[in-house]
Amino acid sequence: AVLGAGSTHGWVAGTVKGAAAARFGGAGLSRSLPGGRRGIFIQTQTTPNPASLMFMPGKPVYEDGGSKNFANMREAMASPLAKKLFNIEGVTSVFFGSEFVTVTKSEAHEWGVLKPEVFAAIMDFYASGEAIITDEAVMAASGTAITEDDDEIVAMIKELLETRIRPAVAEDGGDILFKAWDPDTGVVTVKMQGACDGCPSSSVTLKSGIENMLRHYVPEVTSVQQEEEEGSMDLLDMATQGR
Repeated sequence: AVLGAGSTHGWVAGTVKGAAAARFGGAGLSRSLPGGRRGIFIQTQTTPNPASLMFMPGKPVYEDGGSKNFANMREAMASPLAKKLFNIEGVTSVFFGSEFVTVTKSEAHEWGVLKPEVFAAIMDFYASGEAIITDEAVMAASGTAITEDDDEIVAMIKELLETRIRPAVAEDGGDILFKAWDPDTGVVTVKMQGACDGCPSSSVTLKSGIENMLRHYVPEVTSVQQEEEEGSMDLLDMATQGR
């Protein structure tokens, strides 16, 4: 099941805990990549700012020339790696150089806890084979690209879908697209795809996971509904009708 009710609380919190810390630790870590590709060895280097640490994966990071800074989660929507890093509780900014990633943390969090999670995020990114910056056409197709016409509510809904919800849904072989926002009723309309389309647990996922998260962060949201083909009916509707 995608984001079943049992895992909703931890998922809504948006934190990466336990597993990463158990798998990784230390100042330099290595892992082989799938498909026989050469593995990576990540090294760290301190900076004059004790809240910032450089991570050097031994592979190109930002190859478009210059550098790229992400000051918040909304800016991180443009990069799969930046999104992974901002999903770590305590990360406040991310900076890409040509061959390094600088991560800045809040004062309330310790590097001893954060470093293993940052290692895991960087390794997972390189194992995925994704581009460092998401193509604008891909963002537009998902409906989550923020435009100048979007008000703050729509922008926040799109940000949550892109940075928190879509990555979780993708882990179960599916995707979720933003379709519409009705300011009069507070209803968000989305479209489930892939393994999530027609999945018996998709209605539970929509209500217990996605709707709860959006309502938590965007009080104006009253409910989330699946865009249905004309004449179709999801499992939740059928169960209600059968009562």
